[in-house]
Amino acid sequence: MHTALSAFDLARFQFAFTISFHIVFPALSIGLASFIAVLEWRWLKTGKGYYKDLYLFWSKIFAVAFGMGVVSGVVMSYEFGTNWSGFSAFAGPVTGPLLMYEVMTAFFLEAGFLGIMLFGWQRVSPRAHFAATLMVAIGTLISTFWILASNSWMQTPQGIEIVGNHVVPVDWFKIIFNPSFPYRLAHMALAAFIVTALVVSAVGAWHLLKGRRDPAVKKMFSMALWMLLVLAPIQAFVGDQHGLNTREYQPAKIAAIEGLWNTETGGTPLNLFGIPDMKAETTRYAVSIPHLGSLILTHSWDGKIQGLKDFPPQDRPDSTVVFWSFRVMVGLGMLMIAFAVTSWLMRRRGRLYDAKWFQRFALAMGPTGFISLLAGWITTEVGRQPWVVYGMKRTVDAVSPLTAQQVSLSLMTFVVIYFLVFGTGVYYLLKLMRNGPELPGHTPDGVPHDPRGRPAHHHALPTA
Repeated sequence: MHTALSAFDLARFQFAFTISFHIVFPALSIGLASFIAVLEWRWLKTGKGYYKDLYLFWSKIFAVAFGMGVVSGVVMSYEFGTNWSGFSAFAGPVTGPLLMYEVMTAFFLEAGFLGIMLFGWQRVSPRAHFAATLMVAIGTLISTFWILASNSWMQTPQGIEIVGNHVVPVDWFKIIFNPSFPYRLAHMALAAFIVTALVVSAVGAWHLLKGRRDPAVKKMFSMALWMLLVLAPIQAFVGDQHGLNTREYQPAKIAAIEGLWNTETGGTPLNLFGIPDMKAETTRYAVSIPHLGSLILTHSWDGKIQGLKDFPPQDRPDSTVVFWSFRVMVGLGMLMIAFAVTSWLMRRRGRLYDAKWFQRFALAMGPTGFISLLAGWITTEVGRQPWVVYGMKRTVDAVSPLTAQQVSLSLMTFVVIYFLVFGTGVYYLLKLMRNGPELPGHTPDGVPHDPRGRPAHHHALPTA
């Protein structure tokens, strides 16, 4: 029997759609901002022109990703008022100031120095230009700080009192540094750097496969793979610590992620595979490893993990969704570690720039950072349901009093516009990546570098 979607369902889908588009662009721009700051630092320190060639190349991609991130983010801030007025009325005294702090500290910093970074090469000194690049990179990280503080507070709220139908901030330090914030901030920041490293290595692999062997292509390929080798294992450790924190503060989310229905004593198995059935309250076709669930989630052989049946049916997240989104994220994370270790072995054998099979592997790994990022976001947000502010405000009570027709009209408009605008943006990004850095020793305007790495100025000489 066909059931029409309610305004609530459509509003949730619309927010999921818009944030899925949004999240990929800031992730790329956060990582790229720091990457190009390192490139400029290396150029100033060594005077090697290929560092500047890489800077000029990646700064174009950063500018496009940054612009699309800003535009898609503005849309979401309006959605809080149009579709989620119940949430804004309830949580606005906390989320409003946190988002304002992000604009005042991060966005103004980025916007103030972005013009110098992109267009100030011939107008300011190299050191001043590097300072501008650093400010933009720092701005992206400050932005991450405030956005994650707001979202983490929704996951593990504290530092407030509820007066009437809205929260009143009591302790801003507790609000910002809520229990899940350090883990979620580290997890997201590392994810942004890993996303960027995978994209940079994929672009390097593309040009190596096309036959380019110049220093710029080799260098970005090498730097990205070193970054992955360091960060991918650290991310696994941070994810493990985040899991312990989630088990303490959001036990229903952990039960849904693991597809566990009954609280077992004497050790909990880990479901590697299965299809959770929310109505039958069971995980069908489960393939389990005894005690491994306890070992991973409690760091003990016989630790107890609560099952979903410990929670009222109306308080359970959708295990069918988060069970699989979590496994996509973790599976791709393990693949990234394997890829990074393989790159180290290839480097030791002197085959890093020659093995075409490995370069194809790197090219295929390019999008996996984005897929893992989205899977992680789905796990976090769907796992929080049915709460918009965990334990305090239900999502169904946060939606605006709209009709299904009103929400469906705006949703269809968003879908069409997003695919046109951001589809064009992504096409342009891929085109830039396909073109690659400039040929060695030349800036985009064809002016050769002088020995110090700065563009040489050609003065007209009088003819005899």
